[in-house]
Order: sequence, then structure tokens, then C-alpha cells
Amino acid sequence: MENTTMQLDRERIPKHIAIIMDGNGRWAQARHLPRVAGHQQGMQTVKKVTIAASQLGVKVLSLYAFSTENWKRPQTEVKFLMQLPGKFFSTFVPDLIANNVRVQVMGDLTQLPSATQQVVQKAMDDTKACDGMILNFALNYGGRDEIVRATQQIAKQVAAGELTADQIDETTLTNAMMTSELGEYADPELMIRTSGEQRISNFMLWQLAYSEFVFVNQHWPDFDGESLAQAILTFQSRHRRFGGLKNQ
Repeated sequence: MENTTMQLDRERIPKHIAIIMDGNGRWAQARHLPRVAGHQQGMQTVKKVTIAASQLGVKVLSLYAFSTENWKRPQTEVKFLMQLPGKFFSTFVPDLIANNVRVQVMGDLTQLPSATQQVVQKAMDDTKACDGMILNFALNYGGRDEIVRATQQIAKQVAAGELTADQIDETTLTNAMMTSELGEYADPELMIRTSGEQRISNFMLWQLAYSEFVFVNQHWPDFDGESLAQAILTFQSRHRRFGGLKNQ
């Protein structure tokens, strides 16, 4: 990662980076391996990229691990994916603690197998004292589902007389989102998607309003710290205007 990292402006590292980790299956198929082999390799990539992001000073790294739509995949693949958190955290939590990284998870965890829920909760408990980067997994997460839940929560507040319809604003919605615990870092500055696809696939629909998108052709198992640095360099080459003019 040396060369690209040297070119980065350390004062302009995005505080929150979100990644759609795409291409595990295609990576495996290209090597005549079963799709699950791609997920297995992708897990190793998560470890490498997490450490790299932490060392660069990223405050939040959000990874789209399993979407509300992923249940439609073959049952054997879904079962394997549900076992991955256990394999991941059993070997990686000591490294997370050593790097002062705290695990957080967003999504509807109640629908996950109980063993997966327990593993995820233990990882959050084991790293809760860490106050460095937050590794935020989106697990059984969907952007539309999140907005529906936020709307239901706000409607209940209105029905209870805690809020009037006129008081609902962007802050109200932001505070009702699953990223509200991230505070000032709730919205990603940079969203990366691997594998060449150019869509957001129901990921952080509210939070990505002003994010910079970087699409890379590498499949997720081939992504690494150098790839991350390259994406950040691309981010730093852009001027974010938030709807205003460049010279304002």
C-alpha cells in the first residue's frame, strides 16, 4: 500500500467509508471453485481492509455483509453465509481489539439464526471498550426496510403526542435511522462498490444522498489495502459541492 498511501492527504481521509462487497461468487466461478469459496476468501479481505482503514484514520467502515434480499439465494449458500460471522469473529476479535476497533451491527438481527445472533452480540460486547474505528456491519439490512422502520417509529411518536407532523424534519429522520448511533459520522463520505457493478442495491438510501461513489472492477476477494488507498485518492481528487457552486 506504500506508494498510493504516500500520495494521500492525511487531512482529507473520509471519516466514514461504506463498501458494497460484490463479486465473491464471480471470483470463485472464474477459478472453477464453488461460490462459497469466494465468500471464504472475501472474509479474509474484510480483515485486511479493516486494518488498512483503521491505520489510515477512518472513523467508520460500513460493510454490506448480507441484505434483506440475500435470503433468495440458494439455501446452502445462505446457510454458509450465516456461519461466516462465527468463523470471522472467532479468529479476528483479538486483532480488532489490538487495533482498537469496535464492532457495531445494523439490520434486523431478529431474523438471523440464534447462533449467528449470539456470535454477533459477543463480538460487540468483546470490543465495546475500543474507542478507535467502528467496524459497522450491515447484516440482514435493507435501505427501504430501514426507512419503513424509521417512519413507523416516528408515526408512533406522533400518535403518542410526543411529536407533531410539522416538527418532522431531516434531523428527525436521521435520528430514526439505524446509523443514528454513529452521530456526526452517520453519513458515508465515500461509497465503494467492487466487481464493476454500478448500483447501490438498497444500501443506505437515506445516508448516501451526498456521498461520493467509486466503482472498481476488482472482485471483492482481490480488493486490499492498496485498492482502498486508490479509492480514497479518487475521492480526494473530487470537489464535493453539496449542491452549491465550486467557488462559493
